[in-house]
Amino acid sequence: MKQTTDHVLMVRPERFAFNEETAENNAFQNKIEGEVAQRAIEEFDSYVSMLRSNGITVDVVQDTAEPATPDSIFPNNCISTHGDTLVLYPMFAPNRRRERAKLLDTLLGYGFERIVDMTPMEDVGRFLEGTGSLVLDRKNLIAYACLSPRTDAELVEQWADAMGYTPVMFEAAAGGMPIYHTNVMMHIGEGYAVACLDAVADENQRQTLSETINRSGLELISITTEQMNQFCGNMLQLHSASGEDLLIMSRSALLSLSRLQIESLEKYARILAPEIPIIETVGGGSARCMIAEIFNN
Repeated sequence: MKQTTDHVLMVRPERFAFNEETAENNAFQNKIEGEVAQRAIEEFDSYVSMLRSNGITVDVVQDTAEPATPDSIFPNNCISTHGDTLVLYPMFAPNRRRERAKLLDTLLGYGFERIVDMTPMEDVGRFLEGTGSLVLDRKNLIAYACLSPRTDAELVEQWADAMGYTPVMFEAAAGGMPIYHTNVMMHIGEGYAVACLDAVADENQRQTLSETINRSGLELISITTEQMNQFCGNMLQLHSASGEDLLIMSRSALLSLSRLQIESLEKYARILAPEIPIIETVGGGSARCMIAEIFNN
């Protein structure tokens, strides 16, 4: 399995807004004054244009006004793709569960032969939110998971068994609150990893995380808690149609990195940094969260 793709799916928002149902365990969300929906659309369109102009195939699904899905702009939480397999995930917030139906027609058009449907676990109050909960080393078949109300340990094990991965689970926190998604604090790329080890309080878990990354042959690029809070962990590596490696992160994340960190990352990929401040501030997610990678045969 390749680690990166040149084909992604993104959802153009219709009613983007502060989501009250997710705010209880997403410390990155903030309410702001004024109209945000149109500003989010403008940020989204600019981001898509940037990706396409750099050789990425972007399939855009237009959200609908009804039913309301304020977080539809973050499709990576409800689905993931793996060659011939599509996985559907159980979502914490009831209003986020509506997002899957809006994507299914497009997803089924990709011709997946196998669907792993984990959504019945919503009925028993257990959740696993896609590649928000799971940061995947697709080449070494390792699934990193920061446990939280949205990332259930037993479901991580079930997913790993179904997909042939080895799970690496740990607990991480910021400001006394569990980090809600793993992809906020770490990223796996081709030949390197980015992680906020400072957020992992347990010494054994922190050592296991670091050693697993090193044993996988990846250079570990550490970020601070302050940098994580600027979405420096929320990165995604893609490659262009011509094969150029590209590293996607928000402008706020890029501005928070040191020159040495940027130089380390640029050994592996050219950085693209869309400006998405409204989406980050109100939605509590960043550039990686907005992309669902398409890996299909």
